[in-house]
Amino acid sequence: MTDHITVQNTPGGVRLIGLDRPQKKNALTGAMYDAMRVALADADASGEIGAVVFAGLPGIFTAGNDLADFDEGTRTAFGDAPALQFIRQLARTRTPMVAAVDGIAVGIGTTLTLHCDLVYVSDSARFRMPFVELGLVPEAASSYLLPRRVGLLKATEFLLLSEPFDAATAVGLGLANGIIPSDMLVEHAIAQASRLAALPRCAVEASRKLIRGDQAAVEAALEAEAEAFEARLRSPEAQAAFKTFLDRTPKPAA
Repeated sequence: MTDHITVQNTPGGVRLIGLDRPQKKNALTGAMYDAMRVALADADASGEIGAVVFAGLPGIFTAGNDLADFDEGTRTAFGDAPALQFIRQLARTRTPMVAAVDGIAVGIGTTLTLHCDLVYVSDSARFRMPFVELGLVPEAASSYLLPRRVGLLKATEFLLLSEPFDAATAVGLGLANGIIPSDMLVEHAIAQASRLAALPRCAVEASRKLIRGDQAAVEAALEAEAEAFEARLRSPEAQAAFKTFLDRTPKPAA
């Protein structure tokens, strides 16, 4: 798909979407978002794929957006940005999704998991959503989904104060199913995804709709966030925060 996103299909009907950009801690570029969006849309259209697994390299899930790429890619309308197109597809994907989170999961690395049907983490998993620190607002319908998972007060800690949380906290709050040894994490996630893929497809889709609740409300929250996000991207606060981050990012040697 790209040099940094791998897509593998197992004989059991599971699609593994792998994040593979170790030199940048799997920070996501527009091309990576596009590749993941296509992989999800194709899974929905396929009669062979019954579940999708997201996984990063050993020791890291994703550091979130590559801010240099993201800043450059949103100088035009944010509604066309690959990140938003991926988020829309993520929210609408009918195929069950499983996340295998090892190491850091920043920004979209955390909010992506809110759309997954099962989430497994290693003991080293660390979650953080620093949107407000960057002068932005939450995305991927996290302002809607997270308070309904963990309550308003904890969601405020995570979304406004950008408080990090670990694997045990994620499990305790119902944001992850369990802690799995790092060397068995992806294998376990694929095994659980295979169980989903083996079930009657129409029954899974109908049950998933009932379990997940009001899809229209999720999509409405996502679009409201996108509108506010675009406005914030143009703000002096966000531009200053991006500049500060990029100025302190080590530059490659000439």
